[in-house]
Amino acid sequence: MISIRKAGAALAAAALIAAGTTTQAAASGHGHGHGYGHGHSHAPRPLPTHLFAPYFEGYTTDNPATLAARSGSKYLTLAFIQTPAPGSCEIDWNGNPATPVAHSTYGADIARMRAAGGDVIPSFGGYNADHAGEEIADSCTDVAAIAAAYERVITVYGVSRLDFDVEDNSQTNPAGINRRNQAIHLVEQWAARQHRTVQFVYTLGTNMTGLDEPDGLSVLQNAVANHARIDIVNIMTFDYYDDAPHEMAKDTVTAAEAVLRQLHGVYPRKSSSELWHMLGITEMVGIDDYGPPEVFTPADATAVERWATKQGIAELSFWALQRDQGGCVGTAGSDSCSGVAQSGWEFSHAFEPFTRAGHRVTTTLPKGSPSRKYR
Repeated sequence: MISIRKAGAALAAAALIAAGTTTQAAASGHGHGHGYGHGHSHAPRPLPTHLFAPYFEGYTTDNPATLAARSGSKYLTLAFIQTPAPGSCEIDWNGNPATPVAHSTYGADIARMRAAGGDVIPSFGGYNADHAGEEIADSCTDVAAIAAAYERVITVYGVSRLDFDVEDNSQTNPAGINRRNQAIHLVEQWAARQHRTVQFVYTLGTNMTGLDEPDGLSVLQNAVANHARIDIVNIMTFDYYDDAPHEMAKDTVTAAEAVLRQLHGVYPRKSSSELWHMLGITEMVGIDDYGPPEVFTPADATAVERWATKQGIAELSFWALQRDQGGCVGTAGSDSCSGVAQSGWEFSHAFEPFTRAGHRVTTTLPKGSPSRKYR
């Protein structure tokens, strides 16, 4: 099974590349300045300010546009892009050369989703790639080539946001962390020259006390050191593996509050409101990999969506769209069902109202932690 986090997952800055370094290798054969597909503008439509975008399991034979239409989830995070083997600087979807980063893979589906008012966010990494050394920044030692790969995805699909799922060995590899952030910085410079808007998301595991220290936190600290702007810190609020009782919606709030306290140290010039605006939350619907007591129910989804809307966070997601089905009650960590009693697409329907262009934030950083009531 491929999931964002798995049992046993491990829960520096170096000199910047010279300012004159470019990544024009990405332009070869991929239409720099021409953008995604055939005749589409190079300037993608901006994503909503507050966005629900569940992960789509790209290693399946499912069609993202079809599932987006059926579920009502207009925006999807496509998982995952990685190298085919450690040491490679090439990228494919799930490391499979049969599904290259090209219009032939997902191009028509993305066009259908955009015609319906949606879009996609390509995601690099994931647990399997991070564990095997096939996340490109871990695999490839050429920062310019890594940046070129990021630019290739941006230009081939005409996207305005990239997600980086960094966990397990990827969050304990200082060289890979440094290369990734250097490459992000290069792409941001390239995007400015191209007059493109490109956002960068770090998806990181969290515990009840926040991001793992020093591992998870070092990813962000290194980004600051390398002048890599990170727009969203997306925390995975599941797979705690702490043998403690959990009320998953309340514990989402607890974990988020802990991460916000950490972010104040990483970004001391940002206000609490600004930090909430750069936070993302990813749940694992139903029974997660660890199993009971980590069970995220439809009622939890409703509670989290309401909290996320009031708090004004940037992104809401879950792993994974194909799991948003009942029919396997009691099963933990399935790829195709949630393990809890639910109607089809019930989690998607609960989260979809979160997507909007800019709702008014009605709360500030909460005092205390209501999620500790169960203890």
